[in-house]
Amino acid sequence: MSLSFASSIAVQSRARALVPLCVGAATYLFFVYVGDTLLMDSDSFWQIKIGQWILDHRAMPYTDFYSFTRPGAPWISTSWLSQVLFAFSYAQWDWAGPVILTATAIALTAAMFVYLLDAQLEIPRSVLFAMLALLLSLHHILARPHILALPVMMAWVGLLMAAADRRSGPSWTWLPLMALWANLHGGFVLGLALIGPISLEAVEHAEKGQRLRLFMRWVLFGVGALIASCCTPYGWRTPMGATNILSLGELLSLIFEWMPANFTTFTPFEGALLGLIALGYYRGLVLSAPRIFLILFLTWSALTHVRSIEAFAFLVPLVLAKPLGQMSARPARDPAGTDGWPARYVTTLGALMIVAAAWTSTSIYMGQHRFTFTMVQTPVAAVDLLHQRKAQRIFNAYQFGGYLISRDIPVFADGRAELYGEKFVMDFFKATEGKQPELLPRLLDKYKIDATLLVASAPGPQILDHLKGWKRIYTDDIAVIHVRDPADSATATPSK
Repeated sequence: MSLSFASSIAVQSRARALVPLCVGAATYLFFVYVGDTLLMDSDSFWQIKIGQWILDHRAMPYTDFYSFTRPGAPWISTSWLSQVLFAFSYAQWDWAGPVILTATAIALTAAMFVYLLDAQLEIPRSVLFAMLALLLSLHHILARPHILALPVMMAWVGLLMAAADRRSGPSWTWLPLMALWANLHGGFVLGLALIGPISLEAVEHAEKGQRLRLFMRWVLFGVGALIASCCTPYGWRTPMGATNILSLGELLSLIFEWMPANFTTFTPFEGALLGLIALGYYRGLVLSAPRIFLILFLTWSALTHVRSIEAFAFLVPLVLAKPLGQMSARPARDPAGTDGWPARYVTTLGALMIVAAAWTSTSIYMGQHRFTFTMVQTPVAAVDLLHQRKAQRIFNAYQFGGYLISRDIPVFADGRAELYGEKFVMDFFKATEGKQPELLPRLLDKYKIDATLLVASAPGPQILDHLKGWKRIYTDDIAVIHVRDPADSATATPSK
């Protein structure tokens, strides 16, 4: 091999090493630029509020103290660390803080994703998969705890799949990742669930004499991961709290992120499924049983709940990476002796320049743009009026709960559906969406409501317009307020 050819390979290898960082930087800048789209879910309000409460009190919440319908009810925060990070960033930089934090997390995920795929696939394919994964995840990329947990999910599954590809056991040094994930977000249960099928992939392809020993190592690692997931301020309550939401039954079909996938109109997810089927037929992919199970499980999860689509988007390519890589020739790696300190120095310098450019761009953009939360979730004028009237018990729309909590106003309901339970929230939706309008006066009387704050476009305000004992006092494009009408109270129809 000539010296010039070896040098050329080394340069290509060093440039290749910068690709994941370049993808991460581009992803970061994109989401900073569209940062206002990350502030579209009112849950961000109460997530930050709880994080600030934890910082102020140096304690963890064990009961509810934000609603007047469930005061003192048992409730734990399975995303406490993410909430603290969001609260701290918000206190420092207003809404720019959560935007930058969210953009950084998704950028780390994208960079790690390309890095992991690079071990098996060519760089163009890795970058293409990253772009597709981000496209599929756009609907759920919000300033909320699940995004901060995405890089940990990527690292955890990437390490497990790499061990399976090597037909070896996992390292005990990986368990702190599970502990970190459990403190960031309740989605860590996915990481626990994936240990089983990934371990079978490793065991199936191991030498026969090593299979039992390897299997027991994976079993012990799974037990260790479960114990690590309990290394939170809530201990053993953490896994239980993370799965509580799955017991909400019919209610899950009404909460957007927990709805099943809808194919009445063409979506990127539908295109991804069709593309996955086409890829399998076109390339003639032959997969092991554990890999088939992993793909089916991730697909089923995404079909059942749209919030699982990002897991499908980022994890299915990791499962397919080795089989796809084996079907195509890999570019040559740099040979020994060509990757000396000058090349590493240049790579390090290039990485620092990329990071510096990203932060400089952020500073310039922050100086010209003020990030704001979407007005659809923030009925500022309506809440100001309710505050002036000293309303105490407000029957609020589900999506307004987070904003009310941020204003220190006790709520009827908010995004913590697991706190309120299936029947409570189902009755609320049926009453305000016109499916069972007779429930509305019963709820208003049962909880001694003195004012309502409902979405202007929903059926609820029209029902209240015709309900004796109530009158509309405020309307705008976002919210409608009704209060009890003393002049009509004597003739109000009693609830049964």
